[in-house]
Amino acid sequence: MTNDNDMKSVNDNTDTRNNEKSNIPPIVINAQYVKDLSLEIPNAPEIFRELNQAPDIKINVDVNAKHLEDNFFNVELSLEMDGNVNNKKLFIMELKYAAVVGVNVPEEHLEPVLLIEIPRMIFPFARAIITNNLVEGGLPPFMLNPIDFVAMYQNRKKMAENEKK
Repeated sequence: MTNDNDMKSVNDNTDTRNNEKSNIPPIVINAQYVKDLSLEIPNAPEIFRELNQAPDIKINVDVNAKHLEDNFFNVELSLEMDGNVNNKKLFIMELKYAAVVGVNVPEEHLEPVLLIEIPRMIFPFARAIITNNLVEGGLPPFMLNPIDFVAMYQNRKKMAENEKK
C-alpha cells in the first residue's frame, strides 16, 4: 500500500540544492487578446454573385515582441489578408492578436522563443478568429495553412545582417 506522500510527479524537484528558478516554467502565457480586428467587404452585396470560383488571397504575416517589465513580454502576431475575385476586391481583413507572456529562458534563447515559439503557440487561436469572422461576414470558409515561423525568423535575421553591410 502506498502513501500519498510517497507518490512523486515528474515535476517534483527532489534536489533542494537547485535554485528557485528550476520550478519556474520556461514559458507562461498570462493573457491572449485581440488588439485589432477589421473585416471589410467593400463590394458587397454585388461581389457575392461572383463567388463561383476560389478567391485569390494574399496573406502577410509579421511578428513583433515588446519588453514590458522583468521577464514579461507582449508578443504580437499581425495577419493581413486580401481577397480578390475576378480582379475585384472581395475582402480585406486585418488581425493583430497578442499574448502577454512570462519567459524564463537563457538570454541567448530569448529572441527565438519570442519570435518563433510564442507565435507558434498563439497562431491556432488567431486562425480560428479569422475563419470565424470570414464565415460570419458571409464569405466562404477559409482555413489558413500553418505558418513556418522558423523560416520567418531566419529571413528576418538575414535581412538584418544585410542591412548592417
